[in-house]
Amino acid sequence: MSPTFPPAPYRAVYKMTSLTTVLIKPGEADRALAGHPWIYEAAVLRVTAEAKDGDIVQVKDHRQRFIGVGYWNSRSRIRVRLLAPERVEINEAFFEQRIREALAVRQKHLPTATSFRVVNAESDFLSGLIVDKYEDVLTLQISSLGMDQRKPAIVAALQKIFSPRAIMERSDIGSRKFEGLEESRGVLAGEISGEMLVKLNGLSFATDMLSGHKTGLYLDQQENYARVAGYCAGANVLDCFTFLGGFAIHAAKAGAAHVHGLDQSADAVAAAQRNAATNGVAEKCSFETVNVFDWLKAQTTPAPNEKIIPRYDVVVLDPPSFTRTRAAVQDALRGYKEIHLRALKLLKRGGTLATFCCSHHVDANLFQDVILSAAYDAKKILRRVATYSQSLDHPVIPSIPETEYLKGYAFEVVR
Repeated sequence: MSPTFPPAPYRAVYKMTSLTTVLIKPGEADRALAGHPWIYEAAVLRVTAEAKDGDIVQVKDHRQRFIGVGYWNSRSRIRVRLLAPERVEINEAFFEQRIREALAVRQKHLPTATSFRVVNAESDFLSGLIVDKYEDVLTLQISSLGMDQRKPAIVAALQKIFSPRAIMERSDIGSRKFEGLEESRGVLAGEISGEMLVKLNGLSFATDMLSGHKTGLYLDQQENYARVAGYCAGANVLDCFTFLGGFAIHAAKAGAAHVHGLDQSADAVAAAQRNAATNGVAEKCSFETVNVFDWLKAQTTPAPNEKIIPRYDVVVLDPPSFTRTRAAVQDALRGYKEIHLRALKLLKRGGTLATFCCSHHVDANLFQDVILSAAYDAKKILRRVATYSQSLDHPVIPSIPETEYLKGYAFEVVR
């Protein structure tokens, strides 16, 4: 089986004797050769010499057959993060080439986008590195020690390729602790302050790059914003977990009669209201700061002798992840069922439910099963009319299951 890592056109190589060798156990090589970049602690047979954390090592199978080179980290369960199937030097030229390759994918699949994810870590064979482009500003997020140690080379490559107004770091993520890293946030190059306008599908969204959620916006929903909006002409729309108003404002711009957005963050709701005004749809939009679960329960718990009257033509459910671990999946499923049961009770016959799950640990089939279970309890029959995934600037590599996390569906209420 040959490696599926993309061949590297650069020619700088290490001498065979200059790299520490990590030998992996029998049966562990196939996964790496198929493209998965993670070599776990339990897969390591032995290490031929001491390696410093962050050093480049070469990985071989138990028969001494070469697999690739990558970062070593003794403090992480992921002992090696593979970067290339040949002995290339990991320097500024390497990062420039890989980032240019990743950029070409985005230019092919999202040719008109001005804001998008440039590098999506494992999806682009740069494990532990995310780079987002927001107009003329770049934001990077680093989750691995090896990438963190080479931050200057990464920044230099980004400056050469994009000449951005600013490069920011938003490595304020808890997962860094598993690599022995502290959280980090700040401006790495150039200058930026306050909010900036980011274009998604021709609409403008103000976001604060330094203090906003994640690296700024949910770029993985960019294509889905436009697709869901296609169901909203003339509709009364409920947008749950609206954040900065992505689905709500796209729906209003597509001709919705009215959109009501819900979010528990007062700051997000205020930003969504400003974004609605910026895009000329403020009169069509209303937003409410509320716990979405509580709001849905209140709307679907009738008083004695009252009946729930469905009043929405479209309901959008785009909650944050309900679980970060496999152990908490059952609790997450109960949460997903609850919001779907309530939402379906508010949806008119013939109406559309657009719903999303961003938890890697809940796969598409399991997610659909929960929706259908909620529909059964709500005495609704659904017709599936669309299937959604993450935007194409967040590529899915099937041999790396962790690269696929966002899934969604659109269902019509048949009766």
